[in-house]
Amino acid sequence: MKNEQENTTEESVDPSKIIATLQHEVHRKDHEIEYLKERVDLLTHQLYGKKSEKLLASSGAEQMSLFSLGEEDDSADTPPVETFSVAAHEKKKPGRKPLPSSLPRREVLHDISDADKICGCGSTLMQFGSETSEKLNYVPATLEVIRHIRPKYACRSCEGTQDEGATVKIASPHPQILPKSLAAPGLLAHVVTAKFADSIPLYRQEKQFARLGLDLSRATMSGWLIRLSVACEKVVDLLKKEILAGPLINIDETTIQVLDEEERSPSTKSYMWVLRGGPPSNHSVLFHYDESRAGRVAEELLDGYRGVVQCDGYSGYGFLDSLPEVFHAGCWAHARRKFMEVSKALGKAAKGKKASDAQKALTFIGKVYAIEKKAKALGLSYGDIVEKRRSETKPLLKEFHRWLLLKLDQTPPKGLLGKAVFYTLAQWPRLMVFLDHGFMTPDNNLAENAIRPFVVGRKNWLFSKTPKGAKATAVLYSLVESAKACGLEPYKYLTHLFKHLPEASTEAQIKKLLPQNLLGAPAFLA
Repeated sequence: MKNEQENTTEESVDPSKIIATLQHEVHRKDHEIEYLKERVDLLTHQLYGKKSEKLLASSGAEQMSLFSLGEEDDSADTPPVETFSVAAHEKKKPGRKPLPSSLPRREVLHDISDADKICGCGSTLMQFGSETSEKLNYVPATLEVIRHIRPKYACRSCEGTQDEGATVKIASPHPQILPKSLAAPGLLAHVVTAKFADSIPLYRQEKQFARLGLDLSRATMSGWLIRLSVACEKVVDLLKKEILAGPLINIDETTIQVLDEEERSPSTKSYMWVLRGGPPSNHSVLFHYDESRAGRVAEELLDGYRGVVQCDGYSGYGFLDSLPEVFHAGCWAHARRKFMEVSKALGKAAKGKKASDAQKALTFIGKVYAIEKKAKALGLSYGDIVEKRRSETKPLLKEFHRWLLLKLDQTPPKGLLGKAVFYTLAQWPRLMVFLDHGFMTPDNNLAENAIRPFVVGRKNWLFSKTPKGAKATAVLYSLVESAKACGLEPYKYLTHLFKHLPEASTEAQIKKLLPQNLLGAPAFLA
């Protein structure tokens, strides 16, 4: 009886099912191992590899340009590498570039002695020309003390009378952006420019001033920056109005560490948001500090806006899809970066289906940028750019979209390639927005470029001590980056602003001090 039960149990087990289960488990583990290996390779490349996002060359093949315009062969897994023939060009003659004519000149005469000006025949030599050479010199920074003198006037006839005070006259004190401070506009502009444009922390500036013979503590300079930010808030408010009035806003965010935030650990990350927008020809940049990265911060910053908002794929911007009269645009640079991560993880000598798929996706995106580059070189109007995108870029992207849908069913979703495909398809409606707006670019690099100086500076000064300091940082970065966006030299602009802002009492007067309103202004150029 026992033997019959054992035989029945053995017969009920299907060996093919066991084999299928084990094979499935092996495939699952293979995919998991492959995914983990990709992650390790990518992290290793991020730590030790080059940061460039140029395509990596395949083994035995020439390196493919991101902007390759070669035609695709649908029957081939690997897209062809295009070859270019460059017309012969005239070789430039070697030599130095002339020194800028805007630099001041100081002439030093090197003449021969009077005795040498007598010829052997006894006649006096006559000058018939000269040889001139220019050397570039550096004059170290100098400090000066400006003494403001206000003469007092009194009436001798009234001297000794009770009403003597009524006859004394003196000029009113000149308005200062920081009353009762020893700092003049030029010094304040230098401190702000050094920290927020050149990324020099206050403790290093303290040492620089010590070498010039001035004992100026970082605490004093920190107090100046906070007071300056309060005085300039009304300027930044107008910059925000300019941004909200424009047709396009690029938005991004990055972390900032603030030590003394209420009820928060010093190691907790806060965020610096940046908006770039305004008139297409003269952009403004706005920095905004907040403890949170939540979407409600972006909602508050964009309240009442009508136009195009371009950002990355962060879920906090999802509310833009439901706003009336707002076009939520995506970023092709982020989509490209996902496929670039696949290429970096596989390495230079990568072969096979996955490598060719990543390379093909990058080629599609490269063609989009090649069309943009050509349109920019031709100097097309916004309307012509839209027409070019609809006639050339749109069909290309339709083909890319079909290819992505095909790869979605063929690629493991957890792998780097699968994530790149899924991200691009999820963002697709947003990625297509740029086709209909000639004033915008395919990516959000304008916002990333605006926030990059802050990221570089953060590596030097590391953190803000208080929320008040973080808010001051946001205000002063807004002024510096807005000036740079308008092509103004930050130090010169800030000196002009700090000198004339105390005299501006109305919104119209303050508006004249915005960077975009000073381009070519005689008062600023003087």
